[in-house]
Amino acid sequence: MPLPGADEVLLCPDNRKKLVARASPFVAHNNFGGGFVSDQDRVALTAMRFGSPDSAGAAQFFSAPDDDGGVGGPGGAHINWMEASLEQLTTPLPPWAIRAGAREVIYHDPRNTTAAIVTCGGLCPGLNDVVAGLVNKLTDYGVPDGNILGIRYGFKGFYDREHRPDVLTKASVDGIQLQGGTILGTSRGGANIKEIVKRLDMWGVDMLFVVGGNGGNAGANAIQQKCDEADVLCNVIGVPKSIDNDILLIDKCFGFDTAVEEAQRALLAAKVEASSARQGIGLVKLMGRQSGFIAMQASMASGVVDAVLIPEVPFKLTGDKGLCKYLEGVLEAKGHCVVCVAEGAGQDLLEDDSIANNHGTDASGNPILKDIGMFLKAGFKAHFKDADIKYIDPSYIIRSIPTTSNDRIYCKILAHNAVHAAFAGYTGITVGLVNTHYVYLPIPVIICAPRKVDPRGKMWNRLRASIGQPNFY
Repeated sequence: MPLPGADEVLLCPDNRKKLVARASPFVAHNNFGGGFVSDQDRVALTAMRFGSPDSAGAAQFFSAPDDDGGVGGPGGAHINWMEASLEQLTTPLPPWAIRAGAREVIYHDPRNTTAAIVTCGGLCPGLNDVVAGLVNKLTDYGVPDGNILGIRYGFKGFYDREHRPDVLTKASVDGIQLQGGTILGTSRGGANIKEIVKRLDMWGVDMLFVVGGNGGNAGANAIQQKCDEADVLCNVIGVPKSIDNDILLIDKCFGFDTAVEEAQRALLAAKVEASSARQGIGLVKLMGRQSGFIAMQASMASGVVDAVLIPEVPFKLTGDKGLCKYLEGVLEAKGHCVVCVAEGAGQDLLEDDSIANNHGTDASGNPILKDIGMFLKAGFKAHFKDADIKYIDPSYIIRSIPTTSNDRIYCKILAHNAVHAAFAGYTGITVGLVNTHYVYLPIPVIICAPRKVDPRGKMWNRLRASIGQPNFY
């Protein structure tokens, strides 16, 4: 029986009309005994139906009027309740997404298929895991040795004469998941889309896998659009990477669990340092340019943090409700304290500060942040005259480590589903976990804004409740 409203689905573009359908090579063994996914399979994009706007974590948006005129909204529009963390979306979503997985019918002949893989943006645990997963699954489909290209140092590698693409095989990627970083190298920004599409056409690349964050996926989207304009037949598939966990709709990005686990080590070290000193203050700055997920999750997990500062929640350093006033009470009660700050927090406090006066954007288009860690360290020194302040910034250590076991499995599944998407004829899409199920999502939806911690949501509320943190404003 079809699902109610199953035709209201977040559609994914494809090249199927330009390709020839054929049976999957996995039909012979029924996909290793696990069967196949149907194009009609659906995954719910929202896991909860809120009863009112007063429910924890709820927000509202207005959709088009119903046939009977709708109720409650302006002009008779119908009111829908949604998770407040999704307010960044520019348009309301349909209720369903297309389920990811192997299809019984594919649209490329593996024996004549050429694939390319590129890693973009900053380092993140799991890049090598994804590269290995892509190569292994492409080979399982029957793509011959010599037909899988690894693009060196990001998008620039397509037209960089000094660094030709590597040929990737099962043998060449064997064991790379045990290493941090990416064997292909990476870089930020600077993509010449016209030149990239020219090389895709010249090299006869049938499918391109872009492993990147918001910037990398935006690049993948631009490549797909340019391929359509230039009539270059190439399926472009994204694998979303963000150590900050700031990709819209997706439950979590690969490498995030690893980052949280490693970030805890820094927080526990800060606890030891602070508790071993007279009036000790442990200050740890973690990644989180626009989203404070790592700081929030690592602080919640560690159980040693007294105050957490994230970009989504403003704070004041001084005053009766300021951070320093609160820490005075903690120091009086415990003799030490630990503060965790995301790198993007408190940027409004540093606008006129001479400690950090950088401006502009980086090569990926991200705003260049002012150093909140050094600002807080100086502020604490000025306020707490006798305090012993220990400042820890573990960012590059966290970015460069190999993945934990959960992330390693996650990377492999994402990579396999990306290959399944390309062979199923999809293009201009990314793969991700939504409400615990793997789905395909059109890239424009996930890059319209960064995902952020919801200050009204349950996770932030749980953290504040567990450590007794008030608002610092």
